Amino acid sequence: MNNSVTEPNRDAAGATSAAAAAPKPAKPVETGKSNYSLVVLKELVKTDFKMRYQGSLLGVAWTVLKPLMLFVVMYFVFVRFLKFTDGTPHFAMVLLLGIVLWNFFSEATNMGMQSIVSRGDLMRKVHFPNYIIVIAATLNSMISLAINLGVVIVFSIVNGVHFTWRVVLVPVGILELYAITVGVALMLATFNVYYRDIQHLWEVFLQALFYAMPIIYPLSMAVNVSPRFAELILLNPVAQTIQDIRYWLIAPETTPTTWNYIHDPWVAAIPLLLVAAVLALGIYVFNRNSRKFAEIM
Repeated sequence: MNNSVTEPNRDAAGATSAAAAAPKPAKPVETGKSNYSLVVLKELVKTDFKMRYQGSLLGVAWTVLKPLMLFVVMYFVFVRFLKFTDGTPHFAMVLLLGIVLWNFFSEATNMGMQSIVSRGDLMRKVHFPNYIIVIAATLNSMISLAINLGVVIVFSIVNGVHFTWRVVLVPVGILELYAITVGVALMLATFNVYYRDIQHLWEVFLQALFYAMPIIYPLSMAVNVSPRFAELILLNPVAQTIQDIRYWLIAPETTPTTWNYIHDPWVAAIPLLLVAAVLALGIYVFNRNSRKFAEIM
């Protein structure tokens, strides 16, 4: 009798100890959340890109045509008529590249700003990290930037631009530009949930910022007015990035950058510090307020 009772107890104890000794499985929840977020991000990017030019006759071709049309207008007004030049025979390509990069920043921040408000219904129905909506909007603009940069490279080859080893640094500049764009977009998206007036204010600010940077005019014009003013322009991270990419891709001989115009390395590093600060502040502001978005909208 005692033996028959003891054996099952031993079996149960052995099973318990074996279960305790067995290796614990990896956490599938975190992996599942990560995969789910990636799936949502991919679907949002694809959907936004398809819906972007839905109903238009030329469709995705407008991604290339819009900056080209703007370039043609500015080329004839500022290069042919007003004779703007930086001394390089490829100033037209410098101008086109500046327009393409500026269009990315302007478009990505605008789309990111409106993304949370426009996706309010989706946020109430499906649970996923809210920042994905803003990232998807900026990645859509990044796709357009990649297409337009391809057009710039083709035009540059046709116009006889001599590429140097510095072209390998272009992705670094684009990554920097994307970082500050995401930081700004996260802050704007947050503010826009509370105050829709931010859309109108940002439109005015973009116009002022566009003319305050050497996009349609060479930096040498600002230097002629005031060398100190030219330094302040180059401390703007967006202007610094655009000038760097122009220097690396099109005209290293004639393009002033923060690094070759400002001789104090600590001052020249200010744009990089601003990029990091804007990105960190954007993430902080967005994360602190994102839980209230669904309630407010």
